[in-house]
Amino acid sequence: MDRRKFLKSAGTAGIGAAAATLAAPAIAQTAEIRWRLASSFPKSLDTIYGAAEHMAKRVHDASAGKFQIRVFAGGELIPPFGVADAVQAGTVEMAHTASYYFIGKDPTFAFDTAMPFGLNSRQQSAWFYAGGGRELMAEFFKDYNIHAIPCGNTGVQMGGWFRKEIKSVEDLKGLKFRIGGFAGNVLQKLGVVPQQIPGGDIYPSLEKGTIDAAEWVGPYDDEKLGFNKVAQYYYYPGWWEGGPQLSVYVNIAQWEGLPPEYRAMVDAACGDAHNVMQSKYDAQNPAALRRLIAGGAQLRPFPRELMLACYKAAEELYAETSAANPKFKKVYDAWKAFRDDQFQWFRVAENSYDNFTFTAAASLAQAVPAATAAPAPQPATAMPASGNEKWTAAAVAGVAGLAVGFGAGKATGGKKDA
Repeated sequence: MDRRKFLKSAGTAGIGAAAATLAAPAIAQTAEIRWRLASSFPKSLDTIYGAAEHMAKRVHDASAGKFQIRVFAGGELIPPFGVADAVQAGTVEMAHTASYYFIGKDPTFAFDTAMPFGLNSRQQSAWFYAGGGRELMAEFFKDYNIHAIPCGNTGVQMGGWFRKEIKSVEDLKGLKFRIGGFAGNVLQKLGVVPQQIPGGDIYPSLEKGTIDAAEWVGPYDDEKLGFNKVAQYYYYPGWWEGGPQLSVYVNIAQWEGLPPEYRAMVDAACGDAHNVMQSKYDAQNPAALRRLIAGGAQLRPFPRELMLACYKAAEELYAETSAANPKFKKVYDAWKAFRDDQFQWFRVAENSYDNFTFTAAASLAQAVPAATAAPAPQPATAMPASGNEKWTAAAVAGVAGLAVGFGAGKATGGKKDA
């Protein structure tokens, strides 16, 4: 054999082998990891519970199966309201929850989810990712050995299911109301007896009369949980949850021990699940609301008098809590400044567009000739003309349009409307 040809071919083969080694995915050289995630939610709620499963699948697929996260429903491994303690102690590596469940530890937790009369979902994301919120909350969570990542948002929620009509602030006195987060403290100022109950336990509490009213998320989840079977009046809006964010908790030591590529996978997967959750709610809520109304639910707006009283109580509570809690004050001062700017900006374009377009569409729908118009709503579905509502003319028209639009829905035997 020609020695020079041999050396040349051997050198070429060596270079090729080295290149192949360098080109091999870094993931193939990373150790396999098996983690457990404790959810605060029941499996029956495929959208809110499903966000954690979606995240886990994305991590699994991105890592070629080398990073596996097993999701446990609330109560399977850890009680729904015990997941923060479990992550802090390292009992589990991860959790998926709503941070405002833990305001008993510190009311500052609530900023990670939603505050009464606070940010909507877009504004919450803006605050967290571009307005300093993530840094503020990371500093706060460090004291609990938790690294928190946004992983879901429901959008603005409904105000809940009530056995009796709520016509004034007086009707709140003594009301046993299942409500999560800081809002319970606000309503307590107005005589409500707030109850924090896991999602899977709300129905029996309402059915047995242990509570008088309950809120959860919105039509899609509320229909699944069957609240319309035990309470007739369905109120809106959920002023305490304009854009409630769900979060994945990771034990800080476990997070810092992950290879950088795995941390990037978890971040990306949580971001994807965050968008998918709200997309599903927005797509599924209209048909679910039609089915609920067709089944006898009576849609009601909270009286303006009540909303104003709640707003005043919320502002008072913010001031009181800030005076007593330095951690809360630090986040609140920055959050409020951001909220005030956002509210001014959204009034210029976003709110103007929404108010005009929604009202115009409702007015046009009512103007359609009878022969082609949707069936008129039954009395049980019509909006109340109690005189309690002192909204602007445009808002009144919008409420009326809402009643006509959703009152036209027909029972579908549990199937989604087309």
